[in-house]
Amino acid sequence: MRNKLKLDKCNKMLGKAKQLIPGGTQLLSKRPDMFSPDAWPTYYQKATGATIWDLDGNEYIDMSIAGIGANVLGYATEEVNQAVIDAINNGVSSSLNCPEEVELAELLTQLHPWAEQVKYTRSGGEAMSVAVRIARAATGKEKIAFCGYHGWSDWYIAANVSSDKALNDHLIPGLAPKGVPKSLAGTSIPFGYNNIEELEKIMARHGHEMAGVVMEPFRNYMPDEDYWPKVEQLCKDYSVPLIIDEISMGFRLNCGGAHLKLGITPDIAVFSKALGNGHAIAAIIGKKKWMEHSQDSFISSTMWTERVGPAAALATIRTFEQNQVEKHLAHMGEQVMSGWQELANKHGLKISIGGIPALAHFGLQYDNFMTLKSYFVQLMLKQGYLASNLYYAMYAHTQTHIDGYLSAVDNAFEKLKKAIDSGLFETQVTPATSGFKRLN
Repeated sequence: MRNKLKLDKCNKMLGKAKQLIPGGTQLLSKRPDMFSPDAWPTYYQKATGATIWDLDGNEYIDMSIAGIGANVLGYATEEVNQAVIDAINNGVSSSLNCPEEVELAELLTQLHPWAEQVKYTRSGGEAMSVAVRIARAATGKEKIAFCGYHGWSDWYIAANVSSDKALNDHLIPGLAPKGVPKSLAGTSIPFGYNNIEELEKIMARHGHEMAGVVMEPFRNYMPDEDYWPKVEQLCKDYSVPLIIDEISMGFRLNCGGAHLKLGITPDIAVFSKALGNGHAIAAIIGKKKWMEHSQDSFISSTMWTERVGPAAALATIRTFEQNQVEKHLAHMGEQVMSGWQELANKHGLKISIGGIPALAHFGLQYDNFMTLKSYFVQLMLKQGYLASNLYYAMYAHTQTHIDGYLSAVDNAFEKLKKAIDSGLFETQVTPATSGFKRLN
């Protein structure tokens, strides 16, 4: 086990960032306090496969969040890198359009036979805003019923304008909707997953004003057998589009959207994250009857036409098709989840495990969990692993990585139990801050 890591360059960069960048990072989920405020390295100089080197030259195997779920294949994957390099060498933009955007649209509609047309953005949040704009343009109505987390945009955060508790089970409790127009109050209405009665009541009350229903296919637990057919029927009954947010779940269970595995037929689906293996690309795919209404509104951006994103997405999808990546992700994740449980039992830790193998997480059932999480992160860093209570599987993970990681978890869990029993460590460890909560 390493001694305390030297993080001089990382900490110096973080100090600069806190002065120059509001909040210190561009992404909430990459803030060091989400992991361990005193120990997380924060900045990298190089990443390849499943290995990351920080600014101080410390080397880690990444068994944590895989670029917040974006790097599903791993870092600097050869096939994707080469496609991107070729795109750069041939010019990433010009006064004409790149053919890759047509090739990608064709491939996405082949993978999802229900879909007929495609639009692109460069991030998931803006793609969701496009999908909602299309729904509102198509229906001429304003209200959106939603379940789960769908980004930072006004249409979504508007749920907290009337009550700052509306998103408690979907995002971060008490999230302030500052900057969101108060006039949007009541335009976004949350409901619970697997609770068809709640959605039925919302539609009965607001159906004449409803523009669409937005949901993730699932997240932490599977739907009831008749849940999705009833959701689909409700949307048909009220003539509104069913919008499936595949930003996190897409390309985890299969080559394409998780909704295909569940037998869901949406009207619109949105992809990002794993679609480009870390490169900036998002896609809104849908039925022509809905997608063509994007022409009724002004939805356009120069950078949605650059070449790198579509080129990376094409290479990523082809890698999935050729290697059955989803099977590897499931195999790695199943071992991690079972390993957590076995090691918790071994050391007498009270643990809860959730998610799917490709996107797994655990919680320790103690009041001071955030302090325990921070301590766990520190114990894993000392053994050469970027690790939290989350595991996002990558195709780059090997059996050697899994075996070494679980051995390190064994050591960390042993020390956690001793720390819990003694209680002395709490004065020496700064708790991690709470992150996203998801309803499904």
